[in-house]
Amino acid sequence: MSMEGLPLLVVLAVPALAVPALSLVRDWHLGARLNSLASLATFLAALFLLVARPAPGDFLFVDDFNVYLIALNTFVGFTTSLYSASYIGHELDTGHLTPAYVRFYHAIYQAMMGAMNLALLANNIGLLWVAVEVATLSTVVMVGIYRTPQALEAAWKYFILGSVGIALAFFGTILVYFTAQESLGEGLAAMALSHLIAAADRFDPALLNLAFVFLLVGYGTKVGLVPLHAWLPDAHAEGPTPISAVLSGLLLNVAIYAVLRFKMVIAANAEALAPGPLMVTMGLISVVFAAFMLYRRGDIKRLFAYSSIEHMGIVTFAFGMGGPVANFAGLLHMTMHSLTKSAIFFAVGHVAQVKGTQRLADIKGLGSTHPVLAWGLAVAVVAIAGFPPMGVFTSEFLVVSSTFAREPLLALPLVLGLMVAIGALVLRLQGVVFGEPHGPVTAVRGSHLPLFLHLALVLTAGLWLPGPLVRWFEHVAGLLG
Repeated sequence: MSMEGLPLLVVLAVPALAVPALSLVRDWHLGARLNSLASLATFLAALFLLVARPAPGDFLFVDDFNVYLIALNTFVGFTTSLYSASYIGHELDTGHLTPAYVRFYHAIYQAMMGAMNLALLANNIGLLWVAVEVATLSTVVMVGIYRTPQALEAAWKYFILGSVGIALAFFGTILVYFTAQESLGEGLAAMALSHLIAAADRFDPALLNLAFVFLLVGYGTKVGLVPLHAWLPDAHAEGPTPISAVLSGLLLNVAIYAVLRFKMVIAANAEALAPGPLMVTMGLISVVFAAFMLYRRGDIKRLFAYSSIEHMGIVTFAFGMGGPVANFAGLLHMTMHSLTKSAIFFAVGHVAQVKGTQRLADIKGLGSTHPVLAWGLAVAVVAIAGFPPMGVFTSEFLVVSSTFAREPLLALPLVLGLMVAIGALVLRLQGVVFGEPHGPVTAVRGSHLPLFLHLALVLTAGLWLPGPLVRWFEHVAGLLG
């Protein structure tokens, strides 16, 4: 193993080794610290990949597209592990979880993070499929960890719909390999993304078109695109809040990343149909549908689950439009949504614990009883709604402006969806933050650091983007076509 390959090994090996180790730790305090330590080691190794990339292999590679996403994935995984430590302590005290389940929780958390890291780093399309499947199964277990009837129902729904999606993605993967082996021969070369993109112009366009439909529908189920979204609100509402943060902030990104990898293959074949119109249609439907559904949510975690569907619709729409500006906006929006939505769930987790409920009707007057938490939640909601000067505003402005310049008719329903979503979020925020306090007034036990760290990064991105980051976005936007 060369020195360049050592960080890659650490990113994958640390979570794999942490799974059995954490399953044996009986003291939950120690388990939480080890979970955070493993996540920190993975994040630091991912930072090394930004400057020292190993040579691509048949199974793994680091390129301009995934190098930044792996850093983002491990960073949010680390901050969520810090938040998770105090969150789990409260769940133990209230009897929602047992010490045995907590050991299981920490081990599966590392399995989930390791699988997502592997998916982002996979060069082999079969390995990519396996990694997404492992991440899905790990998340299913976490969603049902409370063992309540509602949690088990949500886990089964996620498992069934996720299995259908991953089966369709598997069939699409087989079709890609089938058409690639005619040009690249049988074996690993016909499954390596780096080879597929380089040789895509020699592939059968009809098979590529069919494969992409299966891949978009299959992995689109994981993204939560309408009408494949039914699992997502239940999974967010019934699972532990740190898992909701990882689901919205990371797993949805990994799924759209898989779609974009295959989009790059399709785009390299001039005779294949453009994948953009299908992505634009699914993205636009998701934005408008989720925006209206925000008004009918009575559960605070379901509310932000539909917000995630809306924002992944924006990302899908942007990449479907394509071009330098729209692709740039899509990459930026993936980043901003990851940081902002995970911050929202950090705040929501604290709110649910101090109020003892997730029902919006029973959460009132946070500004009076918990001003710091109220400010954090308010800023996070303002950010995800797309108000300036937060980073989400920048990415949404780029999506809307580029759409108006190229396809004005498409911009109208897009803006309608954004405005409806803003109204719903502001309406809900007023009820939660203002008004007469309602329910118990328990002190916040957890740390606010992960929440405000994420919000600080989102605010900074709205005011100033570092030059290297802008150049990375511009370069990858060009690769995406």
